[in-house]
Amino acid sequence: MSEFTGKTLLIVGGTGSFGNAVLRRFLPTDVGEIRVFSRDEKKQDDMRHAFQAEFPAYADKLRFFIGDVRELSSVKSAMHGVDFLFHAAALKQVPSCEFFPMEAVKTNVIGTDNVLTAAIEAGVRSAICLSTDKAAYPINAMGMTKALEERVAAAKSRTVSGDRTKICCTRYGNVLCSRGSVVPLWIDQLRSGKPVTVTNPDMTRFVMTLDEAVDLVLFAFTHGTTGDLFVQKAPACTIMTLAKAVCSLFGAGEDNIRIIGIRHGEKMAETLLTNEECARAEDLGDFFRVPTDTRTLNYENFFSRGEPGRNTLTEFTSDNTQLLDVEAVAQKLLSLTYIQKSLKSVSDTENAYV
Repeated sequence: MSEFTGKTLLIVGGTGSFGNAVLRRFLPTDVGEIRVFSRDEKKQDDMRHAFQAEFPAYADKLRFFIGDVRELSSVKSAMHGVDFLFHAAALKQVPSCEFFPMEAVKTNVIGTDNVLTAAIEAGVRSAICLSTDKAAYPINAMGMTKALEERVAAAKSRTVSGDRTKICCTRYGNVLCSRGSVVPLWIDQLRSGKPVTVTNPDMTRFVMTLDEAVDLVLFAFTHGTTGDLFVQKAPACTIMTLAKAVCSLFGAGEDNIRIIGIRHGEKMAETLLTNEECARAEDLGDFFRVPTDTRTLNYENFFSRGEPGRNTLTEFTSDNTQLLDVEAVAQKLLSLTYIQKSLKSVSDTENAYV
């Protein structure tokens, strides 16, 4: 990571799962300083103690800033001297955003505008915004606000030279075992002797690990030009397949699974790349790159001249990607530290009663 040598990296919303994964990736490197910006002092204090214990030789690189992306002045206080920025602050729970849509607007839309405004003013070299598959063909408030986040980033990228501040977005699906996700919930249910609750067994979701999410952001950082959107070609599985994999790992039978029905604002399948984006998308192997539309508001240009060419790519959904079976999902889960620790905890508890 030679680009980060001696540089300052700011993670907005850095106390979440993504921020923790970035810190584990970057702290042992030659990065100069990593700043974590968030509004939760308790999570910051927990994070500070955890990383001081885990990385004592590098912990002095870590600084914490308490603030809220909803306030521009608050964001500006952490932006001085920053070279690179990962923007991960968001309200992400679909049902919560359905009941409180304006709160999602304040954080996901206005917050993104504040972060990018502050980054441009401070001369940040590169800003990567994290988005979600729910921003493609959005049907819920969370997806709609994340779609607007992407539009805000694209609009900002048109107002500033990429040589000064490069602005890119990354869009990805469900991150396994991230905070607030379904797998930790199911593990808690199994430990408590409760049934594993599945919304709809045929529902499909993209699945990726936190390390893969970090890889996508770093790919955008390295290969992106300002305004780009990057999508990883993630595999998917049905919710029932994921539930069966979790039950198999923790020694529970499939009779522990209970169907409860779809919740507020949920889709049967998710989309990472829309059919409309395919018109200008570029296939990069493991990733798709979607450059921003750089046409101006001068509509007179398009009364007599359009864009006759179109790519032959088709939309990328959780129904037409590679679908993993129970064994493949179980192996992916076993690669996660959270699952390894959870299985060890179960084993230790069982041995305590022998």
